[in-house]
Amino acid sequence: MLTFIFGGSASGKSEYAEQYAAALAHSLGAPLFYLATLCANDAESNQRIARHRQMRADKPFQTIEAPKEIGGITVPSNSVVLLECLSNLLANQMFSAETNSRAAACLLREIRQLQTRCRHLIVVSNEIFSDGACYDLSTTQYLADLGYLHQALCRTADEIYEVVCGIPNMHRKGEIT
Repeated sequence: MLTFIFGGSASGKSEYAEQYAAALAHSLGAPLFYLATLCANDAESNQRIARHRQMRADKPFQTIEAPKEIGGITVPSNSVVLLECLSNLLANQMFSAETNSRAAACLLREIRQLQTRCRHLIVVSNEIFSDGACYDLSTTQYLADLGYLHQALCRTADEIYEVVCGIPNMHRKGEIT
């Protein structure tokens, strides 16, 4: 199964995703994995990493640091895997020293590979499309690629949640809201 969870900055999406994943793993009696994608590049990212570690400290996650190339990660086939988060993972691949112009397509393929290796994959991402600002070409390409990934994953997701102010809202495919 695939669950896609998204929301704006500080929306509560990570906390919701962690609770959801932990409860699901518990109900299934499944091992629980957390794929941490944020690279510790500066003081702000170190603070975010520390905050996320604290948030999941009392949950039975096995953490795998996965800033790139998640396609080769192996987990038990009955596991619940939380990928936190897609927007960081894409940025890591697009803006690294070995920049890949096909980063989004490669990343989608890796996510699909990971999905076949676990029982339930939960992907978290940021909603960053609403500010209306003009950006440089590389940032515009990043936004387009992230939008492509969101759409591709949601087309096949079993569940889609948008978290706003800590409140998860389920989106149903085919319904106009």
